[in-house]
Amino acid sequence: MSSETFESVWDAIEDTTAVAENMKLRSTLMMALERHIQAKGWTQMEAARKLGVTQPRVSDLLRGKITLFGLDTLVNMVVAAGLHVEMQVLDAA
Repeated sequence: MSSETFESVWDAIEDTTAVAENMKLRSTLMMALERHIQAKGWTQMEAARKLGVTQPRVSDLLRGKITLFGLDTLVNMVVAAGLHVEMQVLDAA
């Protein structure tokens, strides 16, 4: 039995580094949106109106349905929520 260690669960379960990086970014944006919605005390309907999406989309977001959201969509939702996104690019380890 071999034991491998990974920096992230995405590194462990995704087939390529590119897909793992994409999933890390998407999950970070989704968690930020969830924290913001909770901090504001928004209902799903209020969040939907503010984010420019439907209530079922907010439900999918809050239930962590990551495969249903692309980076563009999540960035648009973050901006609509009144948040700011910054990105940092580093050399691969």
